[in-house]
Amino acid sequence: MRCGVVGGWQGVYIEAVMSIERYFLGCPIWGNKAWVGELFAPDVVQKDFLRQYASVFNTVEGNTTFYGLPSEKAALRWLADTPPGFRFALKFPRAISHDKRLRSAELETAAFVDVLTVLQDRVGPSFLQLPPSFGPRDLPVLDRYLDALPDTFSYAVEIRHHLFFAEAENELHAVLKSHGVDRVVFDTRGLHSAQTDDVAGREAQRKKPKVPVRFLATGRFPFVRFVGHPEVEKNLPLLAEWVPVVANWIREGRTPFVFMHAPDDFYAPQLARHFHQMLSGDINVGEMPPWPAEQVEEAPVQMDLF
Repeated sequence: MRCGVVGGWQGVYIEAVMSIERYFLGCPIWGNKAWVGELFAPDVVQKDFLRQYASVFNTVEGNTTFYGLPSEKAALRWLADTPPGFRFALKFPRAISHDKRLRSAELETAAFVDVLTVLQDRVGPSFLQLPPSFGPRDLPVLDRYLDALPDTFSYAVEIRHHLFFAEAENELHAVLKSHGVDRVVFDTRGLHSAQTDDVAGREAQRKKPKVPVRFLATGRFPFVRFVGHPEVEKNLPLLAEWVPVVANWIREGRTPFVFMHAPDDFYAPQLARHFHQMLSGDINVGEMPPWPAEQVEEAPVQMDLF
């Protein structure tokens, strides 16, 4: 237990002892300033965002690595700010997936693997998001690229070409299964069902693909990215569909990774909490710790003696 002045008033910050178990649950980012006072404690400073995030969730998507790799110093700081059970699911750099389209990308891949090596046991499945134009004719390229990756780490592949949801789906799965690689399952039904004039909502609908949902796993670490409706309660029926799927994966001995997105990600932690509560009704997956913002309790103030 840690006492102190929080947000200008006396308070007590209670350390959480509960934890999520048997699967990994998180958000696409950890540094959302809008979460201050919502997920994070009111007095948090930015350098402590990851530490407080990791006190609740046990994984996070590393979308920033799509645009650029962290320095070794930054990666070591991530390592220091997270507990041993935490996992980073880092995205392959776009230089590999989009610019070079998996061809002649040995140097870029080696640099990415160097980051994974620094993070040691904090590394979850790294996910390779392929561009929409990467289609069935490119499967041999994907096969060769996956074959060359070090088997010390696990991987997942997100595809967006429409033919991978139709006649080329079996061929895709054959390639992924041959390498023990998971297919990233993208569920954007909630997002695309929204009628919104919100700028963040419209931009998310423009950028996120509207593709069929596949409730399947091709490897040991099923990887789900759920992008929700901006009104939290409208996602509950969709989340309910995922409960038996994730529970069955756990019973099969797999370790799912589930990430909750929202148009501006403000509600992502709330979606994650709803899903964990729903999943807990089907299978024992531990308890989500209280959020740092909720662990601040007003302390009694001693009255002055007259």
